[in-house]
Amino acid sequence: MTFSRNPFCAFLLLALLFLSLTVILKKWHFGLQENKPFGDAARPDGLTPARDRFLQQLKERQQELELLDITFDNKQGLDPSFSRNYSAIYINGKLSSDNPVTAKTDIGCEELSGIKAVDFLGSGYTKTVLKAALPQGLFVALKSINHQGTDMRLCMEDFQDSQGCNELVSFKLRKEIVLLQRLQHPNIVELKGQCQDSALVGGITAVLEQGMPLHMIQLLQSPWEERFQVCLGLVQLLQYLSHSPLGSVALLDFQPRQFVMVSGELKLTDLDDASIQEPACQEDSDCLLQFPLRNFTLRCSLSRTCEGLNEMRNLYNAYRYFFTYLLPHQAPPLLKPLIHQIMNSTGDLKQSINETLVAFEEVLHMYKSGLHLENLPPSITRDYAVLKGMRSVANMEYRCWPSYNQQGCVLSVHSAREAALICNSHPQCTSFSLSSEKTWTGRLLASFRSGFSHLVPDVNSAVYMRRVKASGAVL
Repeated sequence: MTFSRNPFCAFLLLALLFLSLTVILKKWHFGLQENKPFGDAARPDGLTPARDRFLQQLKERQQELELLDITFDNKQGLDPSFSRNYSAIYINGKLSSDNPVTAKTDIGCEELSGIKAVDFLGSGYTKTVLKAALPQGLFVALKSINHQGTDMRLCMEDFQDSQGCNELVSFKLRKEIVLLQRLQHPNIVELKGQCQDSALVGGITAVLEQGMPLHMIQLLQSPWEERFQVCLGLVQLLQYLSHSPLGSVALLDFQPRQFVMVSGELKLTDLDDASIQEPACQEDSDCLLQFPLRNFTLRCSLSRTCEGLNEMRNLYNAYRYFFTYLLPHQAPPLLKPLIHQIMNSTGDLKQSINETLVAFEEVLHMYKSGLHLENLPPSITRDYAVLKGMRSVANMEYRCWPSYNQQGCVLSVHSAREAALICNSHPQCTSFSLSSEKTWTGRLLASFRSGFSHLVPDVNSAVYMRRVKASGAVL
């Protein structure tokens, strides 16, 4: 019996041949002939396509670090041929042992050997931050790689190489260390030290000035003067970033969570998503700034770059994340016209960061000098009896908002005249006192109350009591 005479046998043979070819093709396509770490068939040079992609990513990250220092050297007039070795890199698919960049900082691997973590401050896609106590009693923030983070998980899914993924993911922290070395400003956290490739601290660790996470809800409940200080610090930071030693720096991941508070000052603590390059362009439409509610188009310069785009991006993000919530609410009535001008100019990007800083400094000058109160009559304090060198005790407090003391009514004032104006506007206020305690602007802290038991001597205090009419009513 031949196959030509038995169609069924011929069909069966063809089916078996097709199945065999299918299995062979699938094995070739998915690389199932060998159990390779990177899951792809090897090329003639011994590298799989997956490892090739991995090496390309490492190369791009290293070039990004090199660009930072090349740009810095050019700005500072240094020899651009001076090379730095930023990280251990893969050579022919193997990890080299070259030493990473080192920094002139006080705290290194030896000092970190005695660290004691006392609190967990937070973690993200790439990094984990711990609060630690050094042997000398200094509290610092330790920032290291988050080995359970999203970046590490995705890398392992793609490349299945724990050592290589640790190196790849660590580039963000290495970049942040380099940026902290190059960008030094009162509103950027201080890099106090670093340790790289030390088993004691898990690979690479940045030692940072320790701050408190920024909570917008708490800021909204704070006095206007403190909220203005935050916004002023932010504008000063953005002005510096616009003209930094690295050129114009854009904060691509501009969120309140990228900042911390240190002694009342706002400080930038997360820089790994910063960019020092203005986008290239061929025409104005290439210089588009897109936000959820507004779009802006800048001009394409003769050098074919979107000059000023980094600055405008930062400024509008400051407007929508900070100014909108912190500036107008409870602003002093006589300063509101200036505040509204700032809000309008930043919301429409009508002014540069330099002009915005000038506007903020004008508000600060008026607020500190009391020029916005020049129309207050001197006679406003005549309705008060002044007892200098005295302090009230057993006070009957009342609450006002926003107050420096949540259990009473403590507000900043420029002078006794402004305090009298506030007391007159509070129906329950019968007296107030001024002490030598001052705010960051140099303004006095005034305590307002509805009554007190008696007075005691205090050379640093003065009590102002509202006079009582013959009928017994308070003036």
